[in-house]
Amino acid sequence: MAQCAPGIQNKLSGMNPPLPEPSSDERTVSIELCRRIRAEIRASDNWISFSRFMELTLYAPGLGYYSGGAQKFGAAGDFITAPELTPLFAHTLAAQVAQIMSVSTAQILEVGAGSGALAAELLLELERRGSLPERYQILELSGELRMRQQQTIAQRVPYLVQRVAWLDCLPSAFAGLVLANEVLDAMPVALVEWQPEQANPSGGPCVLERGISVDANGSFIWATRPAQASLLHAAQALDITPPFISEIGLAARAWLGEWGRILTGGALLLFDYGHPRAEYYHAQRSKGTLMCHYRQHAHEDPLWWPGLNDITAHVDFTAVAEAGFEAGLEVLGYTSQAQFLFNSGITEVLDRLPDKTGRDYLREAGSVGKLISPNEMGERFKVIALGRGVTEILLGFARGDRTHTL
Repeated sequence: MAQCAPGIQNKLSGMNPPLPEPSSDERTVSIELCRRIRAEIRASDNWISFSRFMELTLYAPGLGYYSGGAQKFGAAGDFITAPELTPLFAHTLAAQVAQIMSVSTAQILEVGAGSGALAAELLLELERRGSLPERYQILELSGELRMRQQQTIAQRVPYLVQRVAWLDCLPSAFAGLVLANEVLDAMPVALVEWQPEQANPSGGPCVLERGISVDANGSFIWATRPAQASLLHAAQALDITPPFISEIGLAARAWLGEWGRILTGGALLLFDYGHPRAEYYHAQRSKGTLMCHYRQHAHEDPLWWPGLNDITAHVDFTAVAEAGFEAGLEVLGYTSQAQFLFNSGITEVLDRLPDKTGRDYLREAGSVGKLISPNEMGERFKVIALGRGVTEILLGFARGDRTHTL
């Protein structure tokens, strides 16, 4: 591969409608985080990869988006997840959770439990079904979110608190159900730019990695360098017609590889928005899928007040399946969130609510509509299960399985 000369890209600007102005406290946190990022960039030949920038802005201790203290979930936060939208999501999911525990071990490990709403409602519904786990573990790196999860569970299911334990890192071994809702999309991604052959004197597309530099005024700016090593290999393996910009999730692949070592029996059940590879790298997404969220506003500038925005990218579910397979796990199912919830009995769960004309029922019915509507979360979100030692057809994938599209 020829060496492509580094280039500087223009900083994103011009957001419409304008984003809400951060508070003075928020600005102070972001300024301190920027100072730390700037120091690392200058110590690294004035360039860090975007994946490293994303890692710092989301997870830098005490300052990153997820490691800081700002509220992220719910109407007062930056976005609303399915468990926050309605408890019926967890009540429906419980049927699939119970099945996986019945064929493996009665343990649950939730990765990135948000506000704790999913854990609390899942425990309530599993208790109703007579299928409580022996232990419910939560892997949470954010101290602020961990405290919020503890409060939520203590308030909603105080008599089940003793079944819940928090982890600081991945366990050495685990059997049961691993549950992750909107976790993969928050893992750092590499930004890759494919340029036409004429940009490469030796012929063939020129593959560049986008990163962040600091200009003379100390501002963050986009910059590119030739892609190298595993990233270059992954980029060259894709069928891309340049010019094209997109993401490659090497961190998610490594994370799934770890689960191939850890999971002795049971399954990983992963919910997220994304596509199979043929759709992910389609020409209509030639600018990538990277998005930021701040106070219920979506925008495309990850350089705007770093540490205050959630930064996400859609998930390449083909890469998820490949990483699991290479780690010795089997793909147990893949489908849309709507199909998964229908298979798991969401209409029956909704029908359990009393007073079909009351305000509460209408509110929950509207929320369920958002979970399953093709124009809302129903089609945009997908569900994939990877496992070991599970021979039964999983309930959530019994009809409408799309594994053949991966």
